[in-house]
Parts: sequence; C-alpha cells; structure tokens
Amino acid sequence: MNIYASSSNRPREASSFKLVAAFLLLALCIVTMVPSAWSQESAGSPSGQSTDGGTASSAGMQAAAGLLTIPYFPCKLAFAIAGGIVGGLTYAFTGGNDQAAKTVWTTSMYGTYILTPDHLQGNRPIRFLGVADADTSASAPEPIR
Repeated sequence: MNIYASSSNRPREASSFKLVAAFLLLALCIVTMVPSAWSQESAGSPSGQSTDGGTASSAGMQAAAGLLTIPYFPCKLAFAIAGGIVGGLTYAFTGGNDQAAKTVWTTSMYGTYILTPDHLQGNRPIRFLGVADADTSASAPEPIR
C-alpha cells in the first residue's frame, strides 16, 4: 500500500487555497478603495460641471489606474518596508543619527502608493522615490556665524 499517494494532492490544495485567498484579498482591496475614489469630487471646472465622472473615458482611466495599481502597490510597499529596515540599521550604525535615518526613510516611505487617473494623464507625478516636504527644509536651524 502506497501511503504517499493520498498526500500528493496536499501541495496542490495548499497552493490553490493561497491563490484563492490572494484573489479574495485583492477583491476586498478593490471593493473598498475604488468606491471611495469614485466618490471624491474634483475642484470643479469653470463651467461648474464636473468632468471626472459619468463618461466612458473617465471610467476607462479609473479602470486602467486600478489595474496598474495592482502590480505597482506591492512593489512600492516592499520598497518602503525594506527602506524602513535599512533606515533603522542606518540609525543604529551611525550612532543614533536621526538625519541619516530620516533621509533613508523619506526616500523609501514617501511617494505615490496608489495610481490615479491624474497620474496616468500626467496631471500629477508618479513618485516611486519619496521627496521631503518643502516646509521641513524651511524649519531647519540656521548655521551659527
């Protein structure tokens, strides 16, 4: 009697379970994020009518942005997590230097996480690498003279 014959389906069952779980998680993310993006109103056009919703073109741009976010978001998230770890190591190996660690954290953790139709149309830049806010450099102390 072959005792291993019945266990040959277990790896296949486990991988299909993981695939279904990943698909359900992705569907949950899409269901919760897309309606909130659709409900946001634009600043308005000069004629007072909204140009964001209701047309096939805007629906296509929203669908394209959602589909492109699916591979982009995990890559950005993995980069941010790795940057958080490297920033922590930078902090430790520089003897507690906040500025060195914040430089790594800002570059890796800031930036664009979710692509929108504005990004695809070129109205907003896609920033994979984060950029520090302008007001943080303005609050830096002046050098002693």
